[in-house]
Amino acid sequence: MGAFLARLSAVLAVSTSPAHATNVDTAIVFAVDVSASIDAATADMQRQGHADALMAPEVIAAIARGTFGCIAITYFEWAGPGHVRTVLPWTSICNPGDAQAAATIISRDGDSGRGCLRNCSTSISFAIDLSRMLFEQYSGHAGRRVIDISANGTNNDGLPVALSRLRAIRNGYTINAIAMPAFTRGVARDLTDYFAENVIGGPGAFVLSPDSVGDYADALRRKLVVEISWSMPDRSTR
Repeated sequence: MGAFLARLSAVLAVSTSPAHATNVDTAIVFAVDVSASIDAATADMQRQGHADALMAPEVIAAIARGTFGCIAITYFEWAGPGHVRTVLPWTSICNPGDAQAAATIISRDGDSGRGCLRNCSTSISFAIDLSRMLFEQYSGHAGRRVIDISANGTNNDGLPVALSRLRAIRNGYTINAIAMPAFTRGVARDLTDYFAENVIGGPGAFVLSPDSVGDYADALRRKLVVEISWSMPDRSTR
């Protein structure tokens, strides 16, 4: 365990820039799966879905209604233990211009699904632990801290996901997820149920499972509004 966390710290040190200190209503870590099962179409769906959601009018309105009128986000891509790439370091979103700038970076620099070359397994535990350490780097105040997992498989490498989940919840973080799709070739069980039982946790945690590219973008927009507004999700969107 100690060796793993030391390696995680080393990865984090070389893959992120210093946290931007801002008081925000919600801080969100977008942790996006780029393992071997992510093809070009799925990569485009994730990348463009996040970019479009940030610029959606309902998301901008939810940000503006907050106490500080700002959120903070960071976006990284992960696969097996040690496989991580930061696309967007901690960034404050306080207005449409901020959202447009962040969306442009994600759309331009995010994974295009051209093939994972190393550590291409799916370590959700690694993604959660890295998210937790990113929150530890964020020196501003955030009323709520949310880890957003986007993935299409179960935890099949690294530490047991239950341990990572528990550490994050004990720190007061909420873990939400999008399972893509509900059923995946090579995965023996419903991913929505797996995420609900093993991955999500914390206050108001929920998982969504869109069935198409259009559904993914819509689900992500709804999820962001819920997370920013601290409202309860519509369970019918499962």
